[in-house]
Amino acid sequence: MPLQIIVGAQWGDEGKGRFVDWFAANSDVVARYNGGDNAGHSVTVGPKLFKLHLIPSGIIHPKPVAVLGNGMVINPKSLLAEMDMLKKAGIDVSPQRLRISHAAHLITSGHQALDKAQETARGKGNIGTTGRGIGPAYTDKATRRGLRVADMLSSDFIERLGNHTEETNEQLSILGAPLIDPVNLLNEFQFYREVMLPHIADTSMELCAAIGAGQRILAEGAQGTLLDIDHGTYPFVTSSSTVAAGVFTGLGIGIPAANGAEVTGVCKSFQTRVGSGPFPTEIFDDLALRLRGTGENPWDEYGTTTGRARRVGWLDGVLLRYAVRINGLTELVITKLDILSGFEKLKLCVGYRQGDKTFTDLHFGPSNLEGYEPVYEEFPGWAEDVSAIRKWADLPPAAKGYLDAIARLAGAPVRMASVGPEREQMVENR
Repeated sequence: MPLQIIVGAQWGDEGKGRFVDWFAANSDVVARYNGGDNAGHSVTVGPKLFKLHLIPSGIIHPKPVAVLGNGMVINPKSLLAEMDMLKKAGIDVSPQRLRISHAAHLITSGHQALDKAQETARGKGNIGTTGRGIGPAYTDKATRRGLRVADMLSSDFIERLGNHTEETNEQLSILGAPLIDPVNLLNEFQFYREVMLPHIADTSMELCAAIGAGQRILAEGAQGTLLDIDHGTYPFVTSSSTVAAGVFTGLGIGIPAANGAEVTGVCKSFQTRVGSGPFPTEIFDDLALRLRGTGENPWDEYGTTTGRARRVGWLDGVLLRYAVRINGLTELVITKLDILSGFEKLKLCVGYRQGDKTFTDLHFGPSNLEGYEPVYEEFPGWAEDVSAIRKWADLPPAAKGYLDAIARLAGAPVRMASVGPEREQMVENR
């Protein structure tokens, strides 16, 4: 199996970083194929918590080469900060270990300013962006005026950056927002350029060569299925392809690489969402506080990137089954099973009701979820603390029953579950 793809099966924040870290131990290459530093993947190793936004979290292992694919948009400031953090932790981020696609696009402070100004202009109709400049960078890419990493290799890069700043300031002026200082931007990128140049590569060619040599490639997605630009809860989505098929365009590898591939969907044991948009199973009472946590712990339901409190609710099986279909998921891994310990009863959404009709599948995708009432099945909870359990057979019967129900409803087997934030707090279904 040359290719393993890991995607989020919900609205992001599912805990993909944990499982990328887990599978990366046996991988030769770990590669991000979409998004930018609006994503946040956290991995806890002993007392150390690593929060990564651009670099694949698998780089924490000493073996795999980390690749930032062409489908990404990269903020050099964030990238260099992550590289520095990893260096201080003793992790190798040399050009031999960290490769950046020449075809990835760059994010500037101009993109960030535009993102915030456009979100402000939307008023109550805002879509809850992170303000990281992701949307404007992908807009520039689509309109063929974006800055690519390869432009850093060109003798006229400074001129191109100057043109970008001028065009951006024209848009900011129309929105009544403060303008970008072109001198500061040029100085910043001259420094970024020096650091990044040794890492720039034709990563598509390198990945295809690795696959041809029988190496194991772990493809790491950012955000989640329900935030996909085509298949998510549009318009409350991100600007890139977050589903498994995005691997091929986002890394520049051919369809034959999919032969025998495993596609792992990561899903929380309940549902969360950051920002605006419909959320049929959302809850607001004391149960919501129990699911979310207080924010005192780094694994509570507060965004890794934004720090915003996440909206929470019961697991939505309708949306999960949709994610299985859209991605072709071959297996599921369930995170935060330990959070459900102590609940007397658990609910699982098995359908939607609208008027006198009940739906168990989404016939027109999830873009219009307003007006649906969730149909729940109840399951017994468990009182036991599962955080010290390492064998599937040792899980409380009610916990295994809940996981079995998720698998049946989704139509994909549950391979693993996490029972705590630490790297080793996993149980495998063998």
